Amino acid sequence: MNDGQPIVAPIVAPIVALRDLKRSFEQGGQRIDVLRGVNLDIMPGEIVALLGPSGSGKSTMLQAVGLLEGGFEGSIAIAGEQAEKLASDQRTRIRREHLGFVYQFHHLLPDFNATENVVMPQMVAGTEKSAAHERAESLLASLGLGHRLTHRPSQLSGGEQQRVAVARALANRPTLVLADEPTGNLDENTADTVLSQLLELVRGEGSAALIATHNERLAARMDRVVRLHDGVLA
Repeated sequence: MNDGQPIVAPIVAPIVALRDLKRSFEQGGQRIDVLRGVNLDIMPGEIVALLGPSGSGKSTMLQAVGLLEGGFEGSIAIAGEQAEKLASDQRTRIRREHLGFVYQFHHLLPDFNATENVVMPQMVAGTEKSAAHERAESLLASLGLGHRLTHRPSQLSGGEQQRVAVARALANRPTLVLADEPTGNLDENTADTVLSQLLELVRGEGSAALIATHNERLAARMDRVVRLHDGVLA
């Protein structure tokens, strides 16, 4: 019973809040406006597809959300923290505590095996070694790589390499996963498999995700689609 008091639903804050985000570049003496006032909220656990053709600014927008470079105008809030003007060490802290990254090319460390590539970011974050190995092996097994734990990237197929990259991105239990064309370098069947596993793992971990793609079919499998066109979201 609530003694007649109205039940008030808790207010859920967005994991990402972008307000009037702008980014321009100088090229050949001309100013190019890549982002012209982007506004976006991503809620906890929500998987959002960022759709747009190559060159539309998707990667630039992900770099902004990932706090990977400066030069942006507007407001970027990550997990409730205003991040756009923080010092470099504070931006690094937010990336370490809240963000995981998957790129079109896996960027695995070639001299380390699959498990070690997933252990590495955990060790940097201060996770105890045995716990980091247990987490890495569990993630890789969930991605169908339990038999490839000790293989180096050169011994893995393209799809397997990208699945290791997915496990690495989820290793530190990020609040938000940022993926930039994560299946763009794979054939259609492998891309479908990797995306399915990425979405299943992100949802299973309770993370949110912003996934950039130019593929309408893949985008339709996510919770919401936003389109970057002429520097703004539609």
